[in-house]
This record gives sequence, C-alpha cells and structure tokens, in this order.
Amino acid sequence: MSGPVHIVHPSQPLKNFSALKPQPVRTLSSSNLFEGRREIAIEHGEFVYRLKITRQGKLILNK
Repeated sequence: MSGPVHIVHPSQPLKNFSALKPQPVRTLSSSNLFEGRREIAIEHGEFVYRLKITRQGKLILNK
C-alpha cells in the first residue's frame, strides 16, 4: 500500500516536500461535476484534459 499523494500546482515548484501535511481527500460527486453533461474540460497547468462519461457509464480522461 502506498502513502498519501501530494498534488502541487506545476507553476509552484516544490522546495520542501517534508513541509507538506497530509490532507483529507476531496470527494466530488460526478453528477455535481458534470451537471447533466457527458463531457467536461479540466485545465491543469498549460494543458486541457477532457473527462468523458462513456455509454457504459465509465469515465475516460483524455489529454
């Protein structure tokens, strides 16, 4: 089993990893996230990702 994952915005270089404190995982409902849509765009740094709900109800993330 692996330890906690720490996410740092790409524009903020990590100087002292040990200074990060574990935080509870933020959980979002897909119905709230998609708001009736089948696809949303997620900006991450300089890239835009597309999160889609498939016909089978699964999620696919594409760059």
